[in-house]
Amino acid sequence: QVQLQESGGGSVQAGGSLRLSCATSGYTDCGYRDMSWYRQAPGKEREFVSRLYSASTTYADSVKGRFTISADNAKNMLYLQMNSLQPEDTAMYYCKAGCLGTMYWGQGTQVTVSS
Repeated sequence: QVQLQESGGGSVQAGGSLRLSCATSGYTDCGYRDMSWYRQAPGKEREFVSRLYSASTTYADSVKGRFTISADNAKNMLYLQMNSLQPEDTAMYYCKAGCLGTMYWGQGTQVTVSS
């Protein structure tokens, strides 16, 4: 069974940076790696942030040019480097992995950006 655990969240001032990590276990024999980051701000729906599918990356327009998704398959890790953070980036950030049609979610890590 696939398990995901996010870390790296915290509180930063606007303009700062954070790197989120997602440790995966059981993510084997899933075909192409399909991993994403989502976020959910208080009172809002969960929204897509970035996706890494095989070697292809996509980003939400709101984070394009500021966030970078990457993976270290040897360490079973997914990362999200977040630069130039803004108060509107404040949210709980979730890691998601797809394996043979089933989606798995982590518990989330909180990011708070103050102005």
